[in-house]
Amino acid sequence: MKVILLAGGFGTRLSEYTKTIPKPMINICGKPMLFYIMKLYAKYGYKDFYIALGYRGKIIKKFFNKKFFDWNINFIETGKNTMTGGRLKRLKKYIGKETFMMTYGDGLSNLNLKKLLKFHKKNKKLVTLTAVRPPARFGALKLRGQRVSYFKEKSKLDEGWINGGFFVMEPEFLKFIKNDNTYLEREPLEKVTKKRQLAAFRHEGFWQCMDTKRDKDKLDKILKSKKIKF
Repeated sequence: MKVILLAGGFGTRLSEYTKTIPKPMINICGKPMLFYIMKLYAKYGYKDFYIALGYRGKIIKKFFNKKFFDWNINFIETGKNTMTGGRLKRLKKYIGKETFMMTYGDGLSNLNLKKLLKFHKKNKKLVTLTAVRPPARFGALKLRGQRVSYFKEKSKLDEGWINGGFFVMEPEFLKFIKNDNTYLEREPLEKVTKKRQLAAFRHEGFWQCMDTKRDKDKLDKILKSKKIKF
């Protein structure tokens, strides 16, 4: 199964690091953030990677161009200023007609990806996202059973579930993405929500994004403690 990794953003809130490197290449305990994300997928046998490059993509390509285990790593230039939805749309010809996985290059979890895929196949929706419960400053989802009834990126909700990335998608979803300027988290996901085609896999375990230096420091501390192993 193909794994799409969105790794082209600027990471402006981490500018002390991203002036010289792309956000997914920020060092966490000796390795880039993106390495740990890929290692999680590989652990469950998903080793066919397609990295959507953008800002300073050559740095990602240089690091991962060497052989990593038995991983198959493909690099696709998706434009410096392309938005998240646009980057995914640009990979349409590589995705083909099969179910695929996708996530961002700045969120780490100990998610069981086999259970996520099984959940997706059982529910038969166009998109399954991983719902997590971090601090309320993110906000985003209302759930009715296993179905998402409301989706709004970065807003507070009493229930506390948010979009944690780690998606499983059907290729038909790409038709909801207009162009390079489309944010995945806005119109495309809002539209499939209205069509009752967005499901949420609830993950109660470890999940941590890397949006600020505080997040980065927290990840360093967690990985150094070896409480969560990758």
